Amino acid sequence: MASSQGTSPEKPRKTAGNGAGRGSAQQSGGRVFQNPPTGSAQDIHRTPPHSVEAEQGVLGSMLIAPQEAIPECVEKIKEEYFYVPAHQTVFSVLVEQWNNGQAIDLITFTQTLRDKNVLETIGGASFVTSLFTFVPTAANLDYYLEIVRDKYVLRQIILTCTEGVRRAYEEQGEVGPLLDEVEHNIFKVGDDRFKGQLLTMKEQVMDALASIEKLWERRGGITGLSTGFVEIDRLTSGLHPAEMIVIAGRPSMGKTAFAMNVAEHVAVNQKKPVAVFSLEMSSQQLVQRMLCSRARVNLQRVRDGFLGERDFPSLTAAASKLAEAKIFIDDGPSLEILELRAKARRLKSQQDIQLVVIDYLQLVRSPSKRAKENRQLEISEISAGLKALAKELNIPVIVVAQLNRQPEQRTGGKPRLSDLRESGSIEQDADLVGLLVRPEVYEEDEEARAEKEGEAELIIAKQRNGPVGEIPLTFLKEFTRFEDRARNVREPEEAF
Repeated sequence: MASSQGTSPEKPRKTAGNGAGRGSAQQSGGRVFQNPPTGSAQDIHRTPPHSVEAEQGVLGSMLIAPQEAIPECVEKIKEEYFYVPAHQTVFSVLVEQWNNGQAIDLITFTQTLRDKNVLETIGGASFVTSLFTFVPTAANLDYYLEIVRDKYVLRQIILTCTEGVRRAYEEQGEVGPLLDEVEHNIFKVGDDRFKGQLLTMKEQVMDALASIEKLWERRGGITGLSTGFVEIDRLTSGLHPAEMIVIAGRPSMGKTAFAMNVAEHVAVNQKKPVAVFSLEMSSQQLVQRMLCSRARVNLQRVRDGFLGERDFPSLTAAASKLAEAKIFIDDGPSLEILELRAKARRLKSQQDIQLVVIDYLQLVRSPSKRAKENRQLEISEISAGLKALAKELNIPVIVVAQLNRQPEQRTGGKPRLSDLRESGSIEQDADLVGLLVRPEVYEEDEEARAEKEGEAELIIAKQRNGPVGEIPLTFLKEFTRFEDRARNVREPEEAF
């Protein structure tokens, strides 16, 4: 591939390790920019990674095949992906000219640059001509784009790490927030190059129509991850990306069992990787519960060691199935929200987890000294952090939470949204709140308790994008397992 040396008003010196092939950033009227602040003498003359040839290959492809190449480039790169300022200018003007429906060829493009008073700045008409002749066809555009994107990511990593070093030297306060910020920025470099971009109303309407068409094709089918419970899926359409789902209840209601039933269903039946952060129970206890639940073996008999001969084949079969599931359990007893988010990010990056389960919210800690002095403020910070995690990873996050004692003072112990313990911010941050209740727990009379044995209810008290309602379930206590109950869900109420 021919080099473009000689087309620029300023010829650079070669620098080792610049990653630019036979050219460098000063070609084509460019200047070195985005050089990160350095921390050592040997770094001071290093040029950030870039490829002049790949950048010119992209621009050449856009010039000789504008109708095919420009739309593809607009989808995959942005102006700042180019290292050389002259290349940024050419890209920006090309996209503008194409967007305005103007014809693009050597004459019209050169004239457009002249009209904008940037032709001489980028290297003159000879430089534009060199771009037109730089590549014979646009056949290798994808390859050029990949190189340009990769070099941009490397430069962003350098900038992010350098900024982290600078902040680390200057930081006088708490280390936790800085650590979280630096790690977040590193992960963000490769993940959100096009997230949150502004879309025209036309684009958004077309996307919405496509989504509606898919819903019509499903005819009431779920659009998110299935929970494994028919009526819950019907009311919620499943667990959706970026949602924070709170499952709350008083002690002994089966909150952990319910959350793990959902996690098991997602990992085993849907074959999706799941992360579980268990701050109350050990991983061994959780796995033991899951084995008994799936094998339908009495958990108490397992704990006591009084197993029947028929139990072992069931446990072995369940173990074989669970062993294939991608369920990652972290049972650290004391976990700060920043550490939890960092671990979840790594699991998303390494294992592509599709669901996070946290058991339970009130045991997560905040590193903020100010928050530690105010429990309500601490819970608010943790809740906001978990919602941010769901949005950042774009996956559903199930958060188990404790309710205060108010339900115990009501007949039947039916919980309400206001019973969420220690903070109304949990209610505010959550996209869906499910309140779990088992009436038998509140019955003092043995006969009445026996009549309600196994009855359970999940009250969908809040659903940001759907109706609320009460869903009857059956709790098989000996197996720590919830199942659908054989009767219809109560008619949904209006969402709020």
